[in-house]
Amino acid sequence: MADTNTEFDPEKFEDKYANYFPELQQAYKNAFNRMNDRYDSELVHAIDQQVLNESEPFYDGDGEFHVELPDDPYNRLTGTIVEQDRFEDVLDSHVDAIETELERVFGFA
Repeated sequence: MADTNTEFDPEKFEDKYANYFPELQQAYKNAFNRMNDRYDSELVHAIDQQVLNESEPFYDGDGEFHVELPDDPYNRLTGTIVEQDRFEDVLDSHVDAIETELERVFGFA
């Protein structure tokens, strides 16, 4: 069941920030909160603010979404020291959480 009363329209998602901004914010916030409970909060916050702030969610059809990341996400990280493998594992988990939350917020999960 969707968190909102908004019925999802794939064509409207093409202009997602005009049509679905509150839902997108909710999905990203839910994913952030889930990640913050499971992983180092400093790293989760850095990923959220320095990588995911430039990410772009897309609707693939059949109730599935994917998130595209900016180029070279590891080198966007400043002020936090973390091994690249650890960073990539946490980033992958965070992207998965966002995609899952997008599906849930829009009523597909």
